[in-house]
Amino acid sequence: MRISLNWLRELVDVSISPEELAETLTMAGFEVEDIEDRRPWASGVVLGKIIACEQHPNADKLRVCQVDVGSGEALNIVCGAPNARADIYVPVAVVGTFLPTIDLKIKPAKLRGVPSEGMICSLAELGLSKESAGIHIFELENPELGSDIRPLLGLDDVILDLTATANRADALSMVGVAREVAALTGASLRIPEAHGVAIEGKESPSLAVEISEPQGCPIYIGTAIEGVKIAASPAWLQQRLQAAGVRPINNVVDVTNYILLEWGQPLHAFDRDRLQSFTGTQDISIGVRFAKTGESFKTLDGQNRNLQAQNLLITASDKPVALAGVMGGEDTEVHEGTQNLVLEAAIFDQATIRRSARAQGLRSEASIRYERGVNQAALTTACNRAVALILELAGGAATVQKTASSGDDLSFSRSLELRLDRVNLVLGQLKRGETGGSKYLEPEEVKNILTALGCEVVPTEKDRVFTVAVPAYRYRDLEREIDLIEEVARLHGYDNFCDTLPSKTEPGYLSPEYVAIRNVRSAFRAAGLTELMHYSLVKTEGDNQVVLANPLFVEYSALRTEMLSGLIDAFGYNLEQGNGALNGFEVGRIFWKEEGGQDAHPTINGGQDAHPTMKEADAVAGIIGGDPTVWKWQQGGRDRPLTWFEAKGILESAFQELGLSVEYRQDDGKQDVYPINSGQDARPTRLHPGRTAALSLNGKHLGVFGQLHPQLQQEKDLPEQVYVFQLDLAVLLGELGRSSNSTRKFAGYSSFPASDRDIAFFAPVEVPVVEMQSAMKKAGGSLLDSVELFDEYRGDNVPAGQRSLAFRLIYRAGDRTLSETDVEPAQQKVRDVLVEKFGVSLRS
Repeated sequence: MRISLNWLRELVDVSISPEELAETLTMAGFEVEDIEDRRPWASGVVLGKIIACEQHPNADKLRVCQVDVGSGEALNIVCGAPNARADIYVPVAVVGTFLPTIDLKIKPAKLRGVPSEGMICSLAELGLSKESAGIHIFELENPELGSDIRPLLGLDDVILDLTATANRADALSMVGVAREVAALTGASLRIPEAHGVAIEGKESPSLAVEISEPQGCPIYIGTAIEGVKIAASPAWLQQRLQAAGVRPINNVVDVTNYILLEWGQPLHAFDRDRLQSFTGTQDISIGVRFAKTGESFKTLDGQNRNLQAQNLLITASDKPVALAGVMGGEDTEVHEGTQNLVLEAAIFDQATIRRSARAQGLRSEASIRYERGVNQAALTTACNRAVALILELAGGAATVQKTASSGDDLSFSRSLELRLDRVNLVLGQLKRGETGGSKYLEPEEVKNILTALGCEVVPTEKDRVFTVAVPAYRYRDLEREIDLIEEVARLHGYDNFCDTLPSKTEPGYLSPEYVAIRNVRSAFRAAGLTELMHYSLVKTEGDNQVVLANPLFVEYSALRTEMLSGLIDAFGYNLEQGNGALNGFEVGRIFWKEEGGQDAHPTINGGQDAHPTMKEADAVAGIIGGDPTVWKWQQGGRDRPLTWFEAKGILESAFQELGLSVEYRQDDGKQDVYPINSGQDARPTRLHPGRTAALSLNGKHLGVFGQLHPQLQQEKDLPEQVYVFQLDLAVLLGELGRSSNSTRKFAGYSSFPASDRDIAFFAPVEVPVVEMQSAMKKAGGSLLDSVELFDEYRGDNVPAGQRSLAFRLIYRAGDRTLSETDVEPAQQKVRDVLVEKFGVSLRS
């Protein structure tokens, strides 16, 4: 916001220089980005009067003027302005004057043979406008020739371009900045108020106000003013608006903009006659509601706006006349012929105005202030001051004022408890210097600081504890004890506290959990997979999805419940671009709604609940496919599909790198905590029903691995065999975090030869190989070094419902060569456990 120092001095006694004030505000958290000193722009320019004006003898477009600047002798000045004439008061740059705006120093000169002893200036040459049609003409009652023209044009001013943080909405007003300056410098404060504003005919039925959306508009004040005369604003008002970067329009509109700058309270003036013509009725009913489907109206910038449901509207007889808190409508704007007004002063909800402005791609000075939050307690004061100024500058009478309120508590008061010990603990010691005194802030110092901010500070029965009543204009900002501590630090000065370092410093380190995640990523990259990253936002497709209330796009309207869709799309996209198969993995987060408060996923438990809970979890997912060979000359240039066991081997190599022993079991469709198909059971439609395995780790379900269903593979135009997996990252990290897996273990190799035995048998098809391997290892004891399946056969000479399996068992000892008497007892235990536990028929 642009702060006029002249205006600020009317509100608070500022005696320090502009540079010192800028430094003080910046150190207090209000960054001053620029200091615009206007005083040099017209240094040496004085008020003069053209007493004679004649045509130049040698130029059609030049005039020779005799100008009295109060020095006793008229100056001869050649002027090319078309509006130059006798008996007008003008700004005159005398010889020796430097005009920095146009980088010109005035010197005696001859123009077409006629001497010129100065220059009559336009506003553009003085830096007050970009272009000027001619010289500036003053309208003055008691002119003093030769006087400095800077006070007449507002060029004796300094403008501070101030930026405030989003939580300090009060800094978007002159009154708010004045309060801050008074608190920082201890200067006296003068807040402008409106007194004696008489409202007549309060019971008149010609104006009514009704709020249909009290949450979006808690309070609305409508004031009818009759008999105004639209004209240009006085010079002082125009100069203040221009200094703030606002273009003057007319006295009524300028007053609303002036109050916006002074109090930070947006106002809007409607032409009452146009409202009556627009609605077709003499009795105007102002309403506040949200837009309906298909509604539109034209705003003040001349654009026809197609309204959306989140747009809050001001209506007259239910017809839109303004975009609430953003911009008024063109059909009801104040114009040169306006005689009667309806002045709006209202409070609108911050989030409502933010959504409304964003929906239209429109931000205004009003919407910026509403989005940050205006001072609700000053609404009546700002409204009455605007009415008083309109009556003063435009005449007329205020006849009706109607107020509609939501009925909620609008006192805007809050009391906080402030502990002095907590203040000193957070802020630390002070730089007292040679003055001595306590190393920490004293109770009286804290009290004085908060009192300067407008707070009421009262000691409590507890020692060194205050009760602080927050002023209404800081109601939105000061909400907690830490907010008060921040204010104490700001006003005392951050640079007045000691610079302290922690007593002990430690080098940075990674947490064990993050180290484990890094190891997981490294292991999958080492297995040959590329790490991918996708958005967590997807289309809305399943009932168990978490849907966004205000999505940016339809494609990003919900959170993903699984990660494989993005991987499959990326795999297909790379094939389409000729980049080959993208074998990759992703570590990310998935989200879902859990019905009925069950621990498992809703697609497993089913059921409905009126209050579903939101759940989230981290997962690792990947996709593997395409021809694994690099050169294809042995295959005649044809692709060779990746086999199930090759894909499983890639996954196994990652687990081996992590030191994990993962078990694979035939998937029964009941173990998957994170379904791969959003809102539906994954396996019948997403994965091949006979080539899907459920993975477990130390008895905990880890995830699922399998081949994509052939139907999906054809729909996506993918290679013949593509495999995917999705794992529960929490289970992985939990196992990696166990002490047994925290460090790698090394053991010496046996220098003695191993003794191997083969065992073959018929086993039921439904018995998993992993269970048989586990049973054999346990039965073989410490001598059994490894168990490996090397043959499986189904077909002729194999009983129905069974399969022939052959295992190789390796026995080894670290201190001797095993004999038959060592191996045979262990081998017999293996045979016995297979027969007893699994009912196999031994073949060897």
